[in-house]
Amino acid sequence: MSASLKALIRDVPDFPKPGILFKDITPLLADPEGLRDATQAMARPFQEERIDRVVGIESRGFILGAIVARELGVGFIPVRKPGKLPYESTSIEYALEYGTDKLEVHTDACDRAARILIVDDVLATGGTARATCELMERVGAEIIGLSFLVVLDFLNGRRRLGGRRIETVLSF
Repeated sequence: MSASLKALIRDVPDFPKPGILFKDITPLLADPEGLRDATQAMARPFQEERIDRVVGIESRGFILGAIVARELGVGFIPVRKPGKLPYESTSIEYALEYGTDKLEVHTDACDRAARILIVDDVLATGGTARATCELMERVGAEIIGLSFLVVLDFLNGRRRLGGRRIETVLSF
């Protein structure tokens, strides 16, 4: 399966800036079987973990996360960029290689001690995923694991996630 899924990931050189080779998942999203196989593979390792909610990181994490949540039979929580959530929210600022960014979640996104799975398309340096973990712990969630469609192993993002359970479908 992974070879056929890898064939649906397009390389886009110099995006979003020179020197970056972007892994574009939109061809995979457009392929019904590829999308089904990918999201089933992302959900499968967590089927017996009694997950209460899936958290999707803006924006491709919304697409994959919502489908993974449906696979697991649970609800979905969006983690968004600032100013996009309509209700009371809490935020976290985190460092990027070239500055800072911020993420937000509704303060009532989940019950205290909800068992959550965090989903995103790519694990690169791990900064966004780490910030999402910290943000969700701030609202009382218990993080059971993280599931990514793609991991860019050469960027060592796993190290920033401090021993958390990480499952990936494709490695580059």
